[in-house]
Amino acid sequence: MYNLVDQFIDYLRVERGLAGNTVEAYSRDLNAFFQFLEDKEFSALHLTEEQIEQYVSTMRGRLCQRSVARNISAIKMFFRFLATEGKIEISPVRFLQTPRLSKRLPGVLSQGEVEKLLMQPDLSTPRGKRDGAMLEILYATGLRVSELVNLKVLAVNLEAGYLRTFGKGSKERIVPLGEKAIVAVREYLSGGRRSLAKRTSSPYLFVSSRGRPMTRQGFWKIIKKYGQKAGINKKVTPHSIRHSFASHLLEGGADLRSVQVMLGHSDISTTQIYTHVTRQRLKELHERCHPRP
Repeated sequence: MYNLVDQFIDYLRVERGLAGNTVEAYSRDLNAFFQFLEDKEFSALHLTEEQIEQYVSTMRGRLCQRSVARNISAIKMFFRFLATEGKIEISPVRFLQTPRLSKRLPGVLSQGEVEKLLMQPDLSTPRGKRDGAMLEILYATGLRVSELVNLKVLAVNLEAGYLRTFGKGSKERIVPLGEKAIVAVREYLSGGRRSLAKRTSSPYLFVSSRGRPMTRQGFWKIIKKYGQKAGINKKVTPHSIRHSFASHLLEGGADLRSVQVMLGHSDISTTQIYTHVTRQRLKELHERCHPRP
């Protein structure tokens, strides 16, 4: 059975083109599921709906609703794969319901808070130039952190003012760069990257002090440090900068479709959550500034 799981993971990665983080999460979810089956001495190829519900019940007692939903999604997709491969005739999860999740409003920094954050790196040092360039690109483009750290030198066209990235499902998109981000990247390339790379040859734009590609975890620590240094009393993460990018564009008058394209959302309903943030801010502004709120 574990051989079938390996085949399924390859199918997700190669044929479905899912992002590495999604594939890793599904793999962990399925490993936990099969550990449950082993403990109960259930056969994955002869499961009943009642046995599946037993596992779902155990998840509800230890996982949040979003994690339960992701686990169910992984299990349903796996059994669909088994049916496609002819390993089973009827999926035992065909009637299994995925919990409906309420859309959470994303954490957003104010424009002033973003400006404070961008001022924190020490631009007189190679690391500071790198960090400044990463923060400027993040806010200028709304990239996901995985897209940012995997950005290649050749994917950034400073003359034309855009970068090329690959998002979820390996979908390519082109995102414009602002002038400040262009200047920051130029400064980093001319006065920081070579010092950090230490004679190593790397295609990646952002490298660590050992010349290796920057990791997601490494950048999370960096942005958290600058958030604290800036005195921002909110959780500052790469994702909150992405949210701020989208929200500030909409507040400035950008249309939803354009923001969807720049964020790399396949469905515009995913982007629409930012309109709730904008409406909430407009309401707060009205209550604070109107003479008869």
